[in-house]
Amino acid sequence: MKKLGYISRSQIQKIHDLGSDRNARKVLAKMNQYLSSFREGETVYYLNQEGRDRVDSKAVRKKTLQAKHFLMRNEVYIAFGMPETWRNEVKKGTKKTGAFICDAEFSFDNKTYFVEVDHQQKMSANRLKVEKYKRFRDASLVKNFELIWITTTEYRRQQLKKICQGIAHEVYTVTDFK
Repeated sequence: MKKLGYISRSQIQKIHDLGSDRNARKVLAKMNQYLSSFREGETVYYLNQEGRDRVDSKAVRKKTLQAKHFLMRNEVYIAFGMPETWRNEVKKGTKKTGAFICDAEFSFDNKTYFVEVDHQQKMSANRLKVEKYKRFRDASLVKNFELIWITTTEYRRQQLKKICQGIAHEVYTVTDFK
């Protein structure tokens, strides 16, 4: 939870191989003093003050509508095998290329992957971000990279594929990982 921020019960089950829903709820109940939660389709957990103190986390989380963004990013993290090199909210670029923050970054087999979550973003903002990635690539700041998007609908997937032409990319919907 320190690494991912917000996490759903089903994601905890996958990451820690907890088996049944009943077993996952039992394990989470034992951790209750360190966790806060709310419902977002299913129960979403995050560290409370006591939990943050226990794992030395400075990031204060509260119930928020942005949690869905975190949950979508977590799906990519799980689907790509929970890479050890995974880092969230990484600042990239320069003044020349345009600075931006990618939602996550990880490396595998000498390739860098940048993860972008399209939850409620305007497509014009996504276009601007892709342009920054193209300038970033053209400036050779990272030699071999791929952009990974996760979005909410098939329509948005098709729009993202169009704006990413000319750059290595994959676009997934949340249903691809369920």
